Amino acid sequence: MTKVLIAIVGPTAIGKTALSIKLAQHYNTEIISADSRQFYKEMSIGTAVPFKEELNAAPHHFIQNKSIEDDYNVGDFERDAISKISILHEKNPIVVMVGGSGLYVKAVTKGLDYFPEVAPHIRTHLNLQLKEKGLIHLQEQLKSLDSEAYETIAIDNPQRVIRALEICIGTEKPYSSFLTNPEKNRDFKTISIGLNAERSTIYDRINQRVDVMIENGLIDEVKSLSPYKHLNALNTVGYKELFQYLEGDWTLDFAISEIKKNTRRFAKRQLTWFRKDDAIKWFDFETDVEEIIQYINSEIE
Repeated sequence: MTKVLIAIVGPTAIGKTALSIKLAQHYNTEIISADSRQFYKEMSIGTAVPFKEELNAAPHHFIQNKSIEDDYNVGDFERDAISKISILHEKNPIVVMVGGSGLYVKAVTKGLDYFPEVAPHIRTHLNLQLKEKGLIHLQEQLKSLDSEAYETIAIDNPQRVIRALEICIGTEKPYSSFLTNPEKNRDFKTISIGLNAERSTIYDRINQRVDVMIENGLIDEVKSLSPYKHLNALNTVGYKELFQYLEGDWTLDFAISEIKKNTRRFAKRQLTWFRKDDAIKWFDFETDVEEIIQYINSEIE
């Protein structure tokens, strides 16, 4: 039987985890997490790590398997995930992958893009600008040099912004123009399933999720991580806003509203990224799982 990877994608809070578990149980297989925020064992509430009952419902990989102090990037994940998928395929021709981190999903299904080397002083200069003028200044630069990258990359992540900018400046070409390299050959077939909903529904689900995170103790989780706030892993939505509150710069209500706003923006960028992939079969988030299984089986056959 053909080796298959079922990739479940879509915006945050849409129900990807629940679907992945149902599919893993149906095909008696295991789940690869491609959510770059869920790798870290010190972070759970703010990254929406599946609950214990969910983790026990099907075997999961790449969830809380790293420390925030580890140096781990998308290239490392591509290598590790492909290796794990190969091992899992020896037991079962079908494996499920789930995640909203578009670059990490693409790394597994199609391989990473090639970028030319650029002079190291460019990054040094951009890091200096970040320190002196702030992230918004770099974001505006990227918007003017490559609006497509500005709309799709994790714009709140300084490393991603600097990476895109150094390519734009060093090559005098848009960063996004390098995102069209030939796909790597994989020894499995990918069947991509996208979950979606009306924008107002997505936003309502995001707002509700943030409220639940606060109720479940997100503030205490962020407080315990304050000594590590300089690490890249913690420069992420849900954590950086509460650091501002804990430092006395923002009120709690404002910090929570910023988490909701920034998560909504993140969901919009996720959809912009995934909609560029014509191979994704989209389903409404309330679609019965049997209908999705029927589609997957037809693609396998």
